[in-house]
Amino acid sequence: MSTARRYHPMPFGTHLRDDGKVTFKLWAPGADKVELSLQGSAPEIRLLMTPEADGWYGITTELAGIGFYYQYLINEEYYVPDPASRYQPQDVNGSSQVIDPDAWQWQDKDWQGRPWEEAVFYELHVGTFTEKGTFAGVKERLDYLVDLGVTAIQLMAIADFPGQRNWGYDGVLPFAPDSSYGTPDELKDLIDTAHAKGLMVFNDVVYSHFGPEGNYLHLYAPDFFTDQFHTPWGDAINFEPHWVRWFFIHNALYWLEEYHFDGLRLDAIHAIFDDSSPDILEELAEAVRLGPGYDRPVYLVLENDNNAARYLKHDPSLPERYFNAQWNDDFHHVLHVLLTNERAGYYQDYSQQPLRHLGRCLTEGFAYQGELSAYQDSKPRGESCSDLPLTVFICFLQNHDQVGNRVLGERLSKLCRPEALRAATALLLLSPPLPLLFMGQEWACRQPFTYFVDFPDDLGEQVNLGRLQDIIKTSEFDGVEALPKVLLPNEVKTFRASKLAWAELAREPHQQWLDYHRELLRIRSNHITPRAKGSVVGQAHYQLFNDRAIAVQWRLNDASTLTLVANMGNEPARIDYSCDGDVLFASDSEVDNNLREGGLSPWAVIFYLKEAEK
Repeated sequence: MSTARRYHPMPFGTHLRDDGKVTFKLWAPGADKVELSLQGSAPEIRLLMTPEADGWYGITTELAGIGFYYQYLINEEYYVPDPASRYQPQDVNGSSQVIDPDAWQWQDKDWQGRPWEEAVFYELHVGTFTEKGTFAGVKERLDYLVDLGVTAIQLMAIADFPGQRNWGYDGVLPFAPDSSYGTPDELKDLIDTAHAKGLMVFNDVVYSHFGPEGNYLHLYAPDFFTDQFHTPWGDAINFEPHWVRWFFIHNALYWLEEYHFDGLRLDAIHAIFDDSSPDILEELAEAVRLGPGYDRPVYLVLENDNNAARYLKHDPSLPERYFNAQWNDDFHHVLHVLLTNERAGYYQDYSQQPLRHLGRCLTEGFAYQGELSAYQDSKPRGESCSDLPLTVFICFLQNHDQVGNRVLGERLSKLCRPEALRAATALLLLSPPLPLLFMGQEWACRQPFTYFVDFPDDLGEQVNLGRLQDIIKTSEFDGVEALPKVLLPNEVKTFRASKLAWAELAREPHQQWLDYHRELLRIRSNHITPRAKGSVVGQAHYQLFNDRAIAVQWRLNDASTLTLVANMGNEPARIDYSCDGDVLFASDSEVDNNLREGGLSPWAVIFYLKEAEK
């Protein structure tokens, strides 16, 4: 089999030269003196780095090579890791290591990804997906994911974070896969193997902030940050300096080129502040389209609480500045209200006429397209998206945030009736928007998934205390007696409790849930995906019959019609609706007959497919 080698050249970090020497480059406009500290079995060697224009320091030396450990010494006082470290085996406060990024011999030279409309996402956390908690552990479960019917693995953030356990969104060295998960080559092996099995792999990147432990940029590059804006997680990034912008743009290119990821999910872009034109997101998208996305499909996905539809639209005058999709929180929120009747926090925005919000999600994408949000102090939220295809919206019933930010980390299977969850799952997996599953969801895993970190004691205690204070303020908190049940983030038992219990699959009802998901994804693959590409924009509509019954029709790209009729409530519903087409899926054998007689039992769901007239 032919092999390929991949390397992304960068203006910072390390570069292995053909003559055997290594070049080191650091942008440190706030430093007066920078030295390269070479470390290892021999005594430390310090080499003075040459000041260059625009705040740069550089050195090329024959004294370093592959495998060498190094740090930068700032102003003869602070040892810091390389912010562009490719590998950090001694964690965020330790030495970086010189590696050969071009050493892995890729076997996927002919891999061209998959068409976007085929995407069925499976979000997983490397550390808790398997008992091993490593890239190699994920690799061992790839056949399971193929058999399930997913086509795209969405890794939660893997950039180097402090300690041995973390969700990943406290990362501080964005170019280094966290060493607790394995080596760079083991990550490449996972991606290479996934491609051989027909699976795309997406990386979750964080460009809105750095974590609170192990970030040394303030010492020598304070221009990275601004106090004009604030994020819930730390200082906001200042995207005005050219090299700050390119630090993150190169990071995106690096993951796509050097690791051959099929796409990126950009976390929490509503906490990215930049009024430039083009802004950092538009500039990044353009660099990706003209770079690794020029000769193969590369997909860019947003998480954006602002529902800014403009990032998803193709402008003929700026054809490269677009993103392929956005996670649709609206879909989750409204179904969560329907299934659990929870109405606190952001759920309050969906508590009035929830079925109308659901209908809008299923036919247009966002429920909020500029309407006033009570949760956001009656401010407008969102932009019009009715001119976008539904495949730019990624829908889900669960994800790491929506499960993990709950007080006890309960999964949806613990919060609602099984028949309600079955109905919502059918809507998720058989409607035209692209679906996402969160690890373990497919078998109704009973293990919680809660927020966990591995910070030094003082910081860890602050995080634990902050968690308790936040919990007391939530609607889920039911008194002091509930506190002993709370899993504190900085305790190792919290991490252990979040690991998937694969042994559950040997017991019912977990195998039944898995079979149910497999069957729905088989139907989607055979009947909906082939008709989803380029579906006619705007040719979808919904009809409400009462506060819980809905019918939705979509015209698909081959002129066929997909129809959904559902009762999303605990009581029988009377429905006067004429059904046409073949039954594609029914929640039970009586749904079709009952509907033709004018009624639906609680949580009944049926999909019809009518072929185009010839």
